[in-house]
Parts: sequence; C-alpha cells; structure tokens
Amino acid sequence: MSIFFDTHAHLDYPDYAPDLAEVVARAQAAGITKIISIGTSMDSSERAIRLAEKFPAVYAATGWHPTEALNAPDDLRPALREFAKHPKVVAIGETGLDYHHLPGEKPEFTAADDARYKEKQAEIFRQQMEVAAEFGLNCVIHQRAAWDDTIAQMRPFIGKTRGVFHCFGETVERMRQVFEIGSLVSFTGIVTFKNAHNVRDCAAAAPLDKFMLETDCPYLAPVPYRGKRCEPAYVKEISETVVQMKNCSPEALSTATCKTAAEFFPKLK
Repeated sequence: MSIFFDTHAHLDYPDYAPDLAEVVARAQAAGITKIISIGTSMDSSERAIRLAEKFPAVYAATGWHPTEALNAPDDLRPALREFAKHPKVVAIGETGLDYHHLPGEKPEFTAADDARYKEKQAEIFRQQMEVAAEFGLNCVIHQRAAWDDTIAQMRPFIGKTRGVFHCFGETVERMRQVFEIGSLVSFTGIVTFKNAHNVRDCAAAAPLDKFMLETDCPYLAPVPYRGKRCEPAYVKEISETVVQMKNCSPEALSTATCKTAAEFFPKLK
C-alpha cells in the first residue's frame, strides 16, 4: 500500500471530538502516515499542538486565519515565536488574504470597514511571514478572491519563506505564478468533483514535485463521501484521482508528494 500525508486537516474542530482516536487510526490504516493539524487562531493553534503531542502521526501548523483578522491581537509575533519553538510545529498558518465576504455586504457596515478589514488581514499576514522567515519555516496560505494582493504581499519574502497555497482552485496560469515565486500548491477532495475541471487541469499540469495532497477536513470530502464529514483517511481517494490526472503509478505519486512535503515542512519527521 502506498503511503501519503494529509498536509492540511482541522483535527481540533469539534466535529472530531467524539471519535478523534478512531479518525487517526483509520488514517493510519489507509496508509496516511502523517497529518498536519492547522491552527486558525491562538486557541486553535494551542489545540493543534496538544493533538500533535498526543498522537505521534499528527503535527501542527500555528497561525491566524484571515477571516478572523478583526479578532486578532495587534501583534501575533510573540505568541507565534513561542509556538514555532515546539518540535512538532512544522509551519506558520493558516494565513493569507480572503476578500470573498467583506463587512460592507452587511447594512451596518461601510466601505471604510472593508478597508480596515483588508488592512488588518494584510498586517497579520505580514507578521506571520516574518515569524516563518525568522524560524526557517514555511507558510500555509489561504487565498480567496484576493489573488493579486496575496502574490504582491508574498513577493518581499521570496527567498525567506515559501507558501503552500492550500485547497488550490485557481487556473493553471495562476498556479504557474505560484511556482514562479518559489511556492507550491495542494489539492483537496475537490479534484474528485465532476464539475471541478480547473482543479483537475491544474493537477494534470503541475510537476510531480510542485504539489501536495490534503483533505482540509472536516470539509470537502471526496467522492464517494461527498457531503459527509471528511477525514484524513480520504487522502487515499484523492490520490487515486490525481494518479489518473498524472498518468503515473500510486508509488510515484507517493514518493513525490511525501518528498515534497518533507522538504517544505523541515520538521516533519
């Protein structure tokens, strides 16, 4: 059986409270040997670290999600520096920019609120990249409806830290922009959806050493589990579709994606 990693999971979410040990065991049985649980706030990051301490197969990424920017402290860096010292914290994030839903969509907010929201997202994104660069780590990037600003904000950090654009759902052209700045992409269960032609096009076009696999669980369960709670074991189904897109063997995909993940997340041992 080929082994794979789930490079983006949210195991600290309440969805897994009843049966987390069984979820991790099912992943192991499916050949998913390493799982990265992603922090979205300080509390979430602390929970991810505790899970990494409890389960040998689980690692943590610590950060603050852009959609929670207005709840973030003015300076994330002191807390992130403490997290980054932990032996099982392998990346900073989930960080990035998200303009999909802006405050101004609600009648009680204005365009000035939108500007403040974007500015706070940009500030906490920059802080997280600074800490990543300081500790020799890379970043887990969330980007939604903010493509140009995300790329522009990452450019000053080229050569200092890299990003993996998780749950990649953009065009092949944009994927090549990611590669041009030294970053990577990762694919979720969306690649198995019938209408996700752009994601399959990206999977087909991406060099084997430029992408990773993830679930983003509990979201985006692949076919045949679509609509149900996702879990790390389902990387197996994702890998089966990507094998078809790449016209390669499961063993070749396993070797490439695990090697890419091990190099991108230097503390993933």
